[in-house]
Amino acid sequence: MSAADDRKVVESQIGRPLRAESEVMARCHLDLPVVVRVPPHLDDGTPFPTLYWLTCPLAITRIGRVEGAGGVKRMEAKAETDPAFGAGMVAAHEAYAAERDSLIEAGDDRPRPSGGVGGTAEGVKCLHAHYAHTAAGGDNPVGWLVASWIEPLDCEVPCVVDGALNPRWVNRP
Repeated sequence: MSAADDRKVVESQIGRPLRAESEVMARCHLDLPVVVRVPPHLDDGTPFPTLYWLTCPLAITRIGRVEGAGGVKRMEAKAETDPAFGAGMVAAHEAYAAERDSLIEAGDDRPRPSGGVGGTAEGVKCLHAHYAHTAAGGDNPVGWLVASWIEPLDCEVPCVVDGALNPRWVNRP
């Protein structure tokens, strides 16, 4: 799939135009984008802390249900009571920020994005962002746990066909 085709698919998946050129980092079994990497600055120069953006409508829906059922609070509690999990989450934030910051060219004096996963320096702000980090290859214990709850992403037909949402696609639980 070409970069232009990927862009059309992602824009259909998220329901709006992209605000910066993005690179597909993970694909589903139907070869459609699941996660894109967004640059640290959007096309208009706005600093953007979210390096990995989840685009898959099925994953977005499933994670939304987990969040709606108290998933963020459960992850926060786990980080407080499980030292290894908490340390892994801190390490994920640090690695995420370092990777994003490494994409900013030396001498770029624009305001810098801050924070780790999802723009937060600590804790859990958004399970979607943690899952996107993991799906893109990041070492993130929150993302691993979320993956165990929402995968497989087992759509039978593609969510997007010819640059538009597929009316035959069903957003299953």
